[in-house]
Amino acid sequence: MAERTTPIRVLVAKPGLDGHDRGAKVIARALRDAGMEVIYTGLRQTPEMIVNAAIQEDVDCIGLSILSGAHNAIVPRVTALLRERSATDILVVLGGTIPEQDIPALKENGVAGIFGPGTSLEAVVRFIRDNVQPRGVSV
Repeated sequence: MAERTTPIRVLVAKPGLDGHDRGAKVIARALRDAGMEVIYTGLRQTPEMIVNAAIQEDVDCIGLSILSGAHNAIVPRVTALLRERSATDILVVLGGTIPEQDIPALKENGVAGIFGPGTSLEAVVRFIRDNVQPRGVSV
C-alpha cells in the first residue's frame, strides 16, 4: 500500500445533549499531537450537522463522543446519513460510556471502533492510523 502523503483528517463531535466535552478535547489534542488534522465541532451537534461538516471538511474519520446514553439513536442516524451521502469511506469511531450489550449493534451499524473510559490515547491514535482508508477508496 502506498504511504500516505497528507495528514489524516478527523472530525471530533459531541452529538446530543451531552454537556461535558473534556474527554473529546483530550482526544482532539492527542490526535493533533500525533500529526493528524482535527476539526472539533463543539457541543450539541445533530447527526446532520456532523455529517455535513465531515463531508465539507473532507475528513477521513469521524470521532463521536457520547456520554448521554443516546448512542443507540445517534449513531444509526449518523451512519445512515453517511450512506445516503455516499461517504461510507469515512471511518466512524465512538468514545464514551457504552454498555457492552450495545457494542455489537453499533458495530453492525458501521462503527469501526469503540473506546470506553480508560482506553489509552495511544490505542485510539493507533486504531485510527491502522484503519483509515487511502483517499478515494470506498468500502
